[in-house]
Amino acid sequence: MAYPPLSSPNAPAAGRPLTGRMVLACFVGFFGVVFLANFILVRAALSSFGGVETESSYKAGLVFAQEAEAAARQAALHWQVAAHVADRAFEVSARDAVGRPLPDLAITAVLHHPTDRRLDIVIDAEPAGTGVWRAAPAVPPGQWELMIDLSRHGERQFRSQNRVWTR
Repeated sequence: MAYPPLSSPNAPAAGRPLTGRMVLACFVGFFGVVFLANFILVRAALSSFGGVETESSYKAGLVFAQEAEAAARQAALHWQVAAHVADRAFEVSARDAVGRPLPDLAITAVLHHPTDRRLDIVIDAEPAGTGVWRAAPAVPPGQWELMIDLSRHGERQFRSQNRVWTR
C-alpha cells in the first residue's frame, strides 16, 4: 500500500500566495463589516428608544419621601376609584369610603407607553356626572400604564397607576 508523499511546511500552497496586501485587505474588510454592523445597530437603537425614563434620578430620589407621604394620606381616604379603558371608551368613577360620588374633583389621565414615551396619550376626560368622567380616545392595542390623578383646588388627592391591556 502506497501513501501519498508528505508535503513539507515550507512548500508553497496551491492557489494564490498570501501577501501583505491580501492580509491588509482581509483586516480592513473584517473591521469594515464590524463598524458597519455597529453603525446600523446603534442607529436602530437610537431611533427606536425615546430616551431616559427618569430625567434626573437625584431629583426623583428627593421627591420619594413626599410621594410616600401622599400615598399614606391617599390610603387613609379609602376612596374607590374604578377605570375602564377600551379602544374608543374611557370611563373613571370615584366614590368615597361609603360609596358616595366624590364632587369637585378634576381629573388628569395619561396612558403611558411602557417602552416609548413618545407614544403617550393624554386623555381629555369630560365630567359625566358627579364623580364620573368619560372620554373617547383612540388607543392602539397593546399594554399601557394608566396614570390617573384626581385633584381638588390644584392639590392632588389621589393617584393611581395600573397596567392595562387594550385590544
